[in-house]
Parts: sequence; structure tokens; C-alpha cells
Amino acid sequence: MSTTIRIALNRPIRRLFDYKGPADPAAPLQPGQRVRVPFGRQSAVGIVTETGVTPPEGITLKPVQCALEDWPLIPQETLQLLTWAANYYQHPLGECLFTALPPALRKGHAAVLKEEASWQPARDAHPSQLPGNAQKQKALLKWLLTRDQPASAPDIRQAGFTTAQANALATKGFLEQATLQAFRTHPLPELSTAQKAAYAQLPAANNRFSAALLYGVTGSGKTEIYLHYLQEQLSQEQQALVLVPEINLTPQTVARFHRYFGDRVATWHSALNDRERLRTWLRIRRGEPVILIGTRSAAMLPFTRLGALIVDEEHDSSYKQGEGFRYSARDLAVYRAHLNKCPVILGSATPSLESVNNTLTGKYTLTKLEERAGGALPPTMKLLDIRSRPLEGGLAAPSLTAIRESLAKGQQVLVYVNRRGYSPVMMCFDCGHLLECPHCDSRLTYHRRDRAMRCHHCDYQSAAPEFCPSCHTGAMKPIGQGTERAEDVLAGTFPETPIIRIDRDSTQRKGSIQALLKQVNQGDPCILVGTQMLAKGHDFHKVTLVIVVNADGGLFSTDFRAPEQMTQTLLQVSGRAGRGKEPGLVLIQTCHSDHPLLTALIGGDYLSIARQLLEERRPGGLPPFRSMAILRAEGDTMEDSIQFLDNVRTRFSHLPDAPSVELWGPLPATIARRADRHRAQLILLCSSRSPLAKLLQSLCNELDGTPPAKGVRWQIDVDPIESG
Repeated sequence: MSTTIRIALNRPIRRLFDYKGPADPAAPLQPGQRVRVPFGRQSAVGIVTETGVTPPEGITLKPVQCALEDWPLIPQETLQLLTWAANYYQHPLGECLFTALPPALRKGHAAVLKEEASWQPARDAHPSQLPGNAQKQKALLKWLLTRDQPASAPDIRQAGFTTAQANALATKGFLEQATLQAFRTHPLPELSTAQKAAYAQLPAANNRFSAALLYGVTGSGKTEIYLHYLQEQLSQEQQALVLVPEINLTPQTVARFHRYFGDRVATWHSALNDRERLRTWLRIRRGEPVILIGTRSAAMLPFTRLGALIVDEEHDSSYKQGEGFRYSARDLAVYRAHLNKCPVILGSATPSLESVNNTLTGKYTLTKLEERAGGALPPTMKLLDIRSRPLEGGLAAPSLTAIRESLAKGQQVLVYVNRRGYSPVMMCFDCGHLLECPHCDSRLTYHRRDRAMRCHHCDYQSAAPEFCPSCHTGAMKPIGQGTERAEDVLAGTFPETPIIRIDRDSTQRKGSIQALLKQVNQGDPCILVGTQMLAKGHDFHKVTLVIVVNADGGLFSTDFRAPEQMTQTLLQVSGRAGRGKEPGLVLIQTCHSDHPLLTALIGGDYLSIARQLLEERRPGGLPPFRSMAILRAEGDTMEDSIQFLDNVRTRFSHLPDAPSVELWGPLPATIARRADRHRAQLILLCSSRSPLAKLLQSLCNELDGTPPAKGVRWQIDVDPIESG
């Protein structure tokens, strides 16, 4: 007799669908299994969430067409994690489940992958033994000899060679198929006294949940502690997850882990192709003892033998998904460790206020690592007041002098500019007209390289005008500094020195950031100019001077998180200085050198600043002292968006738990119009997560049952990192 099966589909709807299961008792469906089902006039791939469901009365259910595997694609613990995440973040379960699958499996392709051979040089093979006309084969053999691990066929193709060239070398006896080894023989670097003391305080991996915050100043060697922890605490059968915030940090982290764990290391990030993602996903699902280094979505992969989790740079906003399924990978990692009864280590030089507060309330243990590795000293930080000073491309004369002195010593310099493009504003000096985006409430950024005006919110682009569109004079001038402008000024001031710009515009092509970082790591004198891409995780041993062009952006923002984020960014970018043998200097240009937050920052004691910021939030009941969610709406007009939220507020009082939740708004968003959509928001605050979650669930169910006015879209953001 067939049973009723509940199935989640990859659709933006919260409801699940019931189908008639197969009648064969020998092949029962299981939760987490992938099936194909009829859906309207088409068929769709679905995931079983529940079996043995009581069938609805008076409705004839359609049968499941087939099971795509005879085993659950999503294991029980991962299914439990994603179900919790769907409920917590108020997002449709189907979309959450399919987010955890690689693209090939979302489309219904088979969960198998034909493995291609991996190659390594034969013993005593040397390029000089090849004939002179085999230049490509020589180059391939040279490349393979520089690697400390075998290369798969995709690796060979990605490096610019062909499998035919590899096969030719193998036929001649220069290559042999490799048996991938799980471990390398390289010994781990010995920990310093301070690192050993910090390591000893971390929780042991003894099948119990624990959460530890590893507060380690920049350059203190947190990665070395991670390596020792995994080697000593992880068995050869267990899996581990190491989360990193950015793709550009992944290659250098992977290289370090590969040296000590070899082919046990795998990666997961958006730059991988579909085949690479499927290969990694299957390795994890099969229970191979993988140490996975991945970005945000790696927190949802189907681990079955998870023994430890590490979240590096745990404070980073990149861990929060900004659109669609708005989950926090850091918080998912903590909950996942709870489900798996294993430790999670959150590491940062500037931990989030939420994590600091969790150490104060006893939820997390706090481990401090306050000495730099290798005897390096913390950089000297100075405030450079630029009021009344003439600036050249945003740089004051003392900053240019400091750059010149550093370059004369053969050192490298980092100039931090938190705006890409040439100038954030283009203004007419005759009539005051500003060039604004026709689709957003924002100004257009001038990109001098392309002579283009671009909106960094909706990607609108137009040619930079020669004449003012308002008064038709030729007085249009760029105002303010961006990375391009700083690059031009520095190139003109230091014509003999390479200027390396690293921002989103200069690193669009695959592999471009790796090439730029390789140039920096060669150690020759140069000037790096960049945005936040340079502020975290990079280890530049020759950088001794950091210039922060403008530190005042977060001092007077309407977002209550701005002081925290500004402090984190300034300390992170300052931490790039003096990581080698030479002492470091950080010059922070500001118009508010007497501001208490900046003067406290010079002391370098982040935990004291964090506790101070927490006390400033406490009277207002701001997170982490109360839970926050934002209901965002966007419509064809601002009136539509506000009217929708006003109606929600009116309904709100009739819902259970409504008295325990405080409402702010509705109000327009900070950027009220974006891509011709008018955005408003309603902020919800509650002293406890449970009633807020229940109320949001009731609210979502009610809103789903009564569609909003035409053109209005809404979404819930739980634990937002942007309140504007």
C-alpha cells in the first residue's frame, strides 16, 4: 500500500506538497531523498521532507514519478539544520534545501561523477630529456614539477594545457597516474609560547558541543593554531569545515592547509565550475575525511562525520547572505556544531559585538592571543588631522613623505581607500549640478579609465559628460577620492614604483587577484591601493606603512552598527603593517582626530572598545540585547511600499505575541529608491527570540494568504547587519 509523501520544491513558496508514494514496500522513500514529481503540466525535482503523512481528505494525490537515487541525498542532520534555518530565517524550505545542492543536482542530473586521472612526474623525469620541438609538453612537465601534489585533468586544463599533452607525456614515460594521498609529510610549524597557551585553552573535540571565541590580534598566527587543532583533535575518519569570508582569501588558505593535509583538503566557493562543485559535494556526502575550506554556503553541505568547525574572521559581514535566503553562515556553523556535538572555534582580531557579548554571558569561552607571531611588534598607529591641509588625491603631505621614506628603505606601502572608481561625485562648479543615477537615490561614480559614470547600486552606466547637463558649461569636475584617483596621483608622484590597485574593478577576471598578490609577495618595493579586499586575511611581510585616506565615514552614520564596522575595518587594515621583521606604522587621516572612538582606537585594545560599544547599545535595547528583524517592502512608488507596511502594522496587533514586540516605522530605507523600486521597512525588536520567531511565522503565513498590492514585494531579514 502506498503512503503519502511530503515534498519540498525549489520554488519561492512556503508550502510543501503531498504526493502518493511508491507502492513497493521494498523501496520506501526516505526524508532527504531526491525525487521527480508532476507539477502542473511539467515535472519537477523535489526533496522528500516527511513520509507517512496523513493524506488530505477528498483530494486525489498524484504519484511520485520516480526516485532519482535509492539513498537520501541530504542526510538527516543536514536536513534538520536546513529545516531549522528555514524556520529561523522565515524562508521557504524548498529553496533552502536546494541552496545546499550543487547546480547539477538542482537540475536533476545524476549524483555520480566519472573521476578523471591525476598525474604526477615520473621519477627522475626532466624537461631536458624531451625533444626540442615539444615545447608545450616541456612547459607542462615543468609546471607539474613545481607542484607538491598531483594534478587532475581539470587542473591541467585550467593551467592552459591539454589532456592530450598529458597523455603524450605519459606514453613517453615522463608522467604516471597518481594515487592521491590523504596526508603530506611536512611537519607543522612549531607554536610560539603565546600560541601554545592559547591552544591549551581551546575545547577538546570530545563529542561534546562547545563554542570558543579565539581573539587573536592581527598577525598573531591564528591559522597555525587552526592547523595544530585539526591535526591533533581530528581523527583520520572525521571531517572538518573551515569557513573563510571571501573567495580571494581561499587560495592562500588552501595552499597552507594543502602543505600539511594534502589531498584531504577540498574547497567550496562560487568560482568553482559545476563539475568541481559536484566532485567536492560527493566527497563530503560519501563521508570522506575531508577538511573543507569554503565560503558562506559551505556551512550547508552534507557532512556526515563532522568533527570540528572553524569560522575565520567571524566578524565579517560576508557571512550574511544579502538577498533571497538571508542566512548567517557563522550562526549556521554554531548551530551545526550543536547538532553534531562537536566544537566550533570563531576566530578574529576584531570579533563581532554579538560574539563578545556571548563570552560575557558565558555562552562562549574566550581565548586571547595578544602577541604577534615571529617576534613582530604591533604597528604604531597615529591620527593625522587633515583639517586645513592641502590634499593631493586625498593624501596629505605627511602621508606622501612617509610613503617616500618607506620606499627608499625597500619596503612596501598600502593605501586604503574605501571607494572604487576615480571619484564618488561629479559636480558642475558653475551651477552646482550633481550627476545622479536616474534609477536610484544615489550619485554616479566617475570611472576615469573608461570615461564612464556608473551607479554602484544598480549598475547603470553612461558616458561622462564634457558639459554640464543643467547649465551647459564645461565646469564639470570630479570631487572626492576613489582608488583610481589615488592610483593616478601615486603613479605621478612615484613614477619608478609599481602601483598595484586591488578592488572589484581590477580583479574581475578569474585569477587576476592571485596574479596581483603574487606580484606583491615577491617583496619588491611597491604601493598597494585598494578597498576592503585588502583589509583582511592577507599576509604581506614587506608592508611596513599603511595609509588610511579617510577614516570618518563610520563616525556619523545613521546605522547603529557603523562604529563597530568602522573600528573593525581600521584595525584589520592596520594589521597589514609590520607583519615581518620591520616595524609597522599606520597613519589614519581624519578631520576628527579628537573623536573619542578614534582616540580609543589608537590604543589598540579592541575588546575594551567592544565592551564600550556594547554599553552604548544597552540603553536603546539594540542587538545583541534584543533580537531584531526587518520587514522590507519595495513597490512602484514609495506610497505603495509605505501603505503595505502600514497595513501590516495594523494587522500586527491581532497576532499572538504582538505585545512583546516593539515596532519602528514604517520608514523609507537609507537608499529609498534603487533600480526604480521604492524601498521602505518596518523594524521589529523583541527581548526574546522565541516570541519574535512565532510572530514572524504567523505574519508570513498571513501575508502569503493575502497577496500585497500589485507591484509590491516583501521579504523578512532576521538578524540584519544593515538597519538602513
